[in-house]
Amino acid sequence: GLGHSPISLPTQLALHFGYAGFAPTFALCLAPNGVIFFGDNPHYMLPGLDISLPLGYTPLIINPLGEYYIEVKSIKINNKDVPLNTTLLSIDRRGIGGTKLSTINPYTILEHSIFKSVTEFFTKELSGIPLVKPVEPFEVCFNSKSIDKRTRVGPKVPNIDLVLHDQHVIWRIYGSNSLVEATPGVSCLAFVDGGLNTRAAIVIGAYQMENNLIQFDMARSRLGFSSSLLFFRTSCNNLNFTAIL
Repeated sequence: GLGHSPISLPTQLALHFGYAGFAPTFALCLAPNGVIFFGDNPHYMLPGLDISLPLGYTPLIINPLGEYYIEVKSIKINNKDVPLNTTLLSIDRRGIGGTKLSTINPYTILEHSIFKSVTEFFTKELSGIPLVKPVEPFEVCFNSKSIDKRTRVGPKVPNIDLVLHDQHVIWRIYGSNSLVEATPGVSCLAFVDGGLNTRAAIVIGAYQMENNLIQFDMARSRLGFSSSLLFFRTSCNNLNFTAIL
């Protein structure tokens, strides 16, 4: 798999080709026709854009199970701090807490108190949009017809910012990654309540990674992230094959 272990595909490729020619790095670009890049060469998407250039970086933490974690210090919605129990955001001596990245989980999972704070804050900031009956597994859903969808980065809703190891390093989640159309006419906040006994306080799921370039750089122990590529007028469906021939 892609986990951090001696038998993982990135490690095996690096050993086979030599670390000088093949860095122990891989990048995910999730979409229906998405792509995985191995190595740290430029990653070109149509119309000729190297999507590895606009990356922000944060330290990559790998736990004893080979799972990937990053440090989230706080969460902002509409550039306003969401009140949280920040002790949950740190990993304790038992390995509990922190923020994990997982493509296995379709949507981001939040510890119960974090989930309540985020959903209540988001709903307050979007108070002009009518709430409707939620669709499982979601708990906060809106009338899609009342949401302006004519933006480059999806529905026009408050941005959700994950503030990382430094207050100036932010992974911004736009409407294309925060709302999902659960049924026709119903758009739901694409976050799930993980309950009170979660191992990780936050598990960033696949939907929040879609059309974002996520680079796992084991050589430098860092995670690179682009935020939504839709902002740059491209997507993970637009691999430029001519640039790699």
